[in-house]
Amino acid sequence: MNQHAKVDIRHSTCPHDCPSACALDIEVIDGHSIGRVRGSKLQTYTAGVVCAKVARYAERIHHPDRLLHPMRRTGPKGSGQFARISWDEALDEIAARFDQAEREFGAESVWPYYYAGTMGLVMRDGINRLSHVKKYSRFYSTICANIARVGFAIGTGKIAGVDPREMGVSDLVVIWGTNPVNTQVNVMTHASRARKERGAKIAAIDIYNNDTMKQADIKIILRPGTDGAFACGVMHALFREGYADRAYMDRYTDCPDELEAHLAMRTPEWASRISGVPVEEIEAFARLVGQTKRTFFRLGYGFTRSRNGAAQMHAALCIPAVTGAWQYEGGGAFFNNAGIWNFDESIIEGHDAIDRTTRWLDQSKIGRILTGDADALKGGGPVKAMLIQNTNPVTVAPEQALVRQGFARDDLFVAVHEQFMTETAAMADIVLPATMFMEHDDLYYGGGHQHISVGAKLIDPPGECRSNHEVLQGLGRRLNAVHPGFEMTPRELIDATLKKSGHGDIETLEADLWRDIQPDFRTSHYLDGFAHADRQFHFKADWANPPWGNPGLGPWAEMPSLPDHWTIIEEADEKHPFRLATSPSRSYLNTSFNETPGSQAREGMPSVMMHPEDAASLSIADGDAVTLGNMRGETTLTVKLFDGLRRGVLIAESIHPNKAHIGGRGINMLTGAEAVAPVGGAAFHDNKVWVRKAAPAA
Repeated sequence: MNQHAKVDIRHSTCPHDCPSACALDIEVIDGHSIGRVRGSKLQTYTAGVVCAKVARYAERIHHPDRLLHPMRRTGPKGSGQFARISWDEALDEIAARFDQAEREFGAESVWPYYYAGTMGLVMRDGINRLSHVKKYSRFYSTICANIARVGFAIGTGKIAGVDPREMGVSDLVVIWGTNPVNTQVNVMTHASRARKERGAKIAAIDIYNNDTMKQADIKIILRPGTDGAFACGVMHALFREGYADRAYMDRYTDCPDELEAHLAMRTPEWASRISGVPVEEIEAFARLVGQTKRTFFRLGYGFTRSRNGAAQMHAALCIPAVTGAWQYEGGGAFFNNAGIWNFDESIIEGHDAIDRTTRWLDQSKIGRILTGDADALKGGGPVKAMLIQNTNPVTVAPEQALVRQGFARDDLFVAVHEQFMTETAAMADIVLPATMFMEHDDLYYGGGHQHISVGAKLIDPPGECRSNHEVLQGLGRRLNAVHPGFEMTPRELIDATLKKSGHGDIETLEADLWRDIQPDFRTSHYLDGFAHADRQFHFKADWANPPWGNPGLGPWAEMPSLPDHWTIIEEADEKHPFRLATSPSRSYLNTSFNETPGSQAREGMPSVMMHPEDAASLSIADGDAVTLGNMRGETTLTVKLFDGLRRGVLIAESIHPNKAHIGGRGINMLTGAEAVAPVGGAAFHDNKVWVRKAAPAA
């Protein structure tokens, strides 16, 4: 008689680098494998919806190519030649090499490097505890959100906004600088609810006719890096046509009269010449926003990928302050809720051990750092040893030519803790197998919403996989890194962090499943004043003194104080006549899911979208192989003719592995690592390139 498998439904939170942090219902089969993954209907933001790549998570967690055992490199770097070793051998060797680097070159020659392969606080941020206790080089996180965060906070005084669920009661949802169909599916859940229940309109503002724009009622296609000009043209029309709420501005903003005078010359005609958006579209959008009190601006991470992104975010954010939309339910703006969590990660990160004289190395400049650039090294000695968790810099970091050169150094020791043999792991000396989120305990928050949660361990990991915390514990013992955090279990760290943060204890949060900590309506809408000391929204940005971040990086002194088009972007020129953006694809998340069959099948091979008229001028046909290049490097991929973008603009939805590109050079060969003002970042969507038809393969 056949026995049916026992299927339990367990709860967790998606850990990947996505603002949605979806609440999940997971089928656990016979206690040791998973089946279907669904969005939880119990959590009001996820609302039963999850993206397709996470819905098929079983193909990732049970993938036959998962790393299962520690390995030591036996061939040249990048050869893929490794031999299995024990955990004790692996950790002993890593500790010995770290100690050797410290003896010969100082503690700062060791650089633990990580990012957001998991957003769980214990497994993501615990590596900082090792850096702090051992006085290794510290890690300055710049590769993702800094630029947009500071652009939002410079206006409001805080990285927090309207409850994102209020999109569902809005009359106009403006989705600007994000493609949530690809990247934050729950945004569309709530926007679509408003359209269905209230007859609301959805407006999408972006640089190409992406999957979100295809679902929108109003579509605004800009040239890359021109959002500020478009915003100024809209605000000019709002003032001119009498849609500016002067009573609101007099009470809640710093300098409305100065803003109006500043915008007098920034007409829709001026904005059109810069942005490529026809004048009539600018004025129609302004009229719609002005007439719709409940307008919700959902601002996204696209702003954080441009050299002028902070100024652009601020300019877009000024529009609902001009119209007074913040006063109304379903009105105002939202980008991220980083300002509401108030997590005290002092035990997880070892804050008591921080030595602020220890150098702080810029994540985005890893190529320059590993190739000995004195400025990137902050005038100090070379990096000689690294531990890498939760990231894949040999594919995702800017200036890939330098990154690859740096990782190829024979005198650089690298240990990589990973789930698959990524292109970074292939360059390592020691590779360690890592758990996935259902195989360990962690603590999560939703950057795009207002819930915190515990993600409990649901199944045992395969093979000899260990969690990030277990690796840090093992290294801590061998390196004489003494701190209470190394002696605690993940659950103990979660419990202590929740208590120190005023969020109760782990048992209570687990019983709640997910806890909603959205501030009340008046606070979320800043009806008692914004978060600056003067309680006003700032049209005039003080970039020298942002409320968040570390000013002084990039040409911050040149930034416009009032909303404007800042011309710092990498403009096309005679030698590089195209502007390239590497926008996120639907089935990959950075390089997570690169290995899963469902994602690979949907994304296919690397390609670049090109306007048919641009292609015709270069005698390029659909499907042709082309090489894109600039002063940093070259990459080769195939063309898809697409008229849903402005002439002179190219879109390469990413990130594919380098090896998937013709010739093995990935899209980030073209991306620069210059620090973006005012607090650093990487301008992934801000590259000028030339295009040539590739020679046929021999």
